[in-house]
Amino acid sequence: MVKQEKAVDDIHGLFRKERLAMKKKRNTLTKWPYLFLFPYFAFYFLFFIFPTIYSFIISFTDWDSIAGVTQRKFVGFLNYIRLFTKDKIFFKSLGNTFFFMIIYIPLLILGGLLLAVLLYKLKKTSRLFQTINVLPYITTPVAIGIIFSFMFDWSTGIVNNLLIKLGVLIEGINWLGDGATARIIVIFLIVWKNLGYYLLIYLAGLSTIPEDISEAAMVDGANKVQIFWRITFPYLKPITIFLTLTSIISGFQLFDEPYLLFSNINSSVGGPERSCLTSMMYFFDQTFKSSTKLGYGAAVSYGIFIVVLIVSLIVSRVINRKEESR
Repeated sequence: MVKQEKAVDDIHGLFRKERLAMKKKRNTLTKWPYLFLFPYFAFYFLFFIFPTIYSFIISFTDWDSIAGVTQRKFVGFLNYIRLFTKDKIFFKSLGNTFFFMIIYIPLLILGGLLLAVLLYKLKKTSRLFQTINVLPYITTPVAIGIIFSFMFDWSTGIVNNLLIKLGVLIEGINWLGDGATARIIVIFLIVWKNLGYYLLIYLAGLSTIPEDISEAAMVDGANKVQIFWRITFPYLKPITIFLTLTSIISGFQLFDEPYLLFSNINSSVGGPERSCLTSMMYFFDQTFKSSTKLGYGAAVSYGIFIVVLIVSLIVSRVINRKEESR
């Protein structure tokens, strides 16, 4: 009897040890996911959340980085009041940004869609043309800005020399020295650089359209133009909406290409008469270049954020209303 009780106690002891071991193992396993996720959340907090909160706080201060942190003064909403009521250059930069987007976004969407439709039917050389169109998109903005500044230089530019030799021009045009022509060059640069991206997105969308529908429409007597507008374009509408919204958001971040385009020219930031000054260029100029007012620069950045948010909400609401009406 005693032996049986001892055996039972031993068995219970073994079960307890196994339970404890399993519990320890389970606790150890549940810790590993958090350990692996910790570096991501730590970097996310340090390099995104904290700078966002800190920049929002300093937007309510008058702080010159040269004077130091000790000279920082809390001024409340004065930076925002000055930005939206007195700063004409800020509104000029917004106007330039809107002007660029109104022209280059339709060109990119229509150009990318038409090129995608043309290349989709090609079988042998489609890969070659796709690669050629995508190369500008993967090229660094620094290289593109410098190359275009040399190409359209007044005295030594390739474009002027070529047009003079062909007899199109008698003397060279100061492409980057005049506001109107400088805007044309910036728009041309943006379209040339980003057209390959829009082409790839539309090609991916075209591959999802069932060919049976187009073939049935052709049997019923529809021509290629009717098939495009009645079948292809409606199928690609979600992609067009996506590209429109992302283009608007990225348009307000336009900085590298126009800034580097005029970096070799002795002119004010944003080209002649600030005709190519974008909102991000103005933020950079106010914060780090012509001025070192970090507080006002932070207010400019949040002013741009407010404008982007309003425009995005308006565009998405207009698109949703059109969808509901149909």
